[in-house]
Amino acid sequence: MSYPVTSQPQCATSSCYQTQISDWHTGLTDCCNDMPVCLCGTFAPLCLACRIADDFGECCCTPYLPGGLHSLRTGMRERYRIQGSIGHDWAALTFCLPCALCQMARELKIRE
Repeated sequence: MSYPVTSQPQCATSSCYQTQISDWHTGLTDCCNDMPVCLCGTFAPLCLACRIADDFGECCCTPYLPGGLHSLRTGMRERYRIQGSIGHDWAALTFCLPCALCQMARELKIRE
């Protein structure tokens, strides 16, 4: 005999997991906080992008796909509950690609 679910279970306030929305640990232009990442982002941005994808658990070829970097940045924001929007991600990657890559690499390094 099958019993349909007629109400959604509720959790007690003390046992509910509450997520906190945060900001990036470093700003978009804080490249000098990590000089090796900064140099890699400046002189070899595609190598840094592949490393970011790999560290994030994606295929290292993801940055070469159309929209791959955008989906990585958006996925990173979603996973770590970082404030922002797809539009902000697009603007950062379009107008300041090396800075955005460095920010993403620093964030992954901090959250490891």
